[in-house]
Amino acid sequence: MPESHSAMTRSRERSGSAYNGYVMLAVLAALTVFVIYLIFNAIPADGASRFEKIMFVGTLALGVLSGVLVSIGFFMIQPNQAAVITLFGEYRGTVRKEGLQWVWPWMMKQKISARAHNIHSEKVKINDLRGNPIEVACNVVWRVADTAQAVFDVDDYKEFVNIQIEAGLRTVGARHPYDDMSDEDETTLRGSADVVNNELRVELNERLQVAGIIVDEAGLTHLAYAPEIAGAMLRRQQADAVIAARKKVVIGAVGMVEDALAKLSNDGVVDLDDERRAAMVSNLMVVLCGDREAQPVVNAGTLYQ
Repeated sequence: MPESHSAMTRSRERSGSAYNGYVMLAVLAALTVFVIYLIFNAIPADGASRFEKIMFVGTLALGVLSGVLVSIGFFMIQPNQAAVITLFGEYRGTVRKEGLQWVWPWMMKQKISARAHNIHSEKVKINDLRGNPIEVACNVVWRVADTAQAVFDVDDYKEFVNIQIEAGLRTVGARHPYDDMSDEDETTLRGSADVVNNELRVELNERLQVAGIIVDEAGLTHLAYAPEIAGAMLRRQQADAVIAARKKVVIGAVGMVEDALAKLSNDGVVDLDDERRAAMVSNLMVVLCGDREAQPVVNAGTLYQ
């Protein structure tokens, strides 16, 4: 049977060592002065021996080579910036100390920004929990927390972030409906922004953990039905609004009618039988719930004529 592949070894950031760049800058200046001195004051005379000439050339070459090697090792670290140090492919630590730094010239230096990055995603077309096509987009604030993971555990951590943002947005968007179409109090994309944004941030942190990335903020910036159903859903929302308004009017009218009948009965203004009570209820409901003003009819006789 073939041997199974072992799981990927996760990198962990550790502190790297670097020398004070200003001290090494003084060493470079001393080497420069030494080379200049050799050129202008230590050139062998015409009658010098071959050994003296070889020593001069060797010393001059060594001074120039030392100056070149020293100058290669300089690098600058700005605030919220780091440099990943490797030696022949082996991770030797991360330098986060600000200012001018110096390492041996055969060590490779890769600078990484640890500052906050802001990404506004493209509009993504997905299906919500009920299968309705919708368009969503989000804004994400992220930063590199572990430089070793960002450099060694993923191929391109910035591209990795962009892809995972889209994947996380699709996952969270499919968990909830766009809007609440029932009487149940459920989480919706439109009505529960805080809950959805928090879910998106948690989802992205889980996905980007392998790259040493931390998401500080995440939130939806665009939410709409897809164009092919936008018109139908707008009419449905309008109908829901009309029904809700009608329901409120009817409930209020019923309460007003109950109060009116109770007041008439308690004060002894008029004594109505069931038939006349039903007629009065009907008339009052028409007056209170109608879209137009009711036209009164004056009864010149009695209630029973």
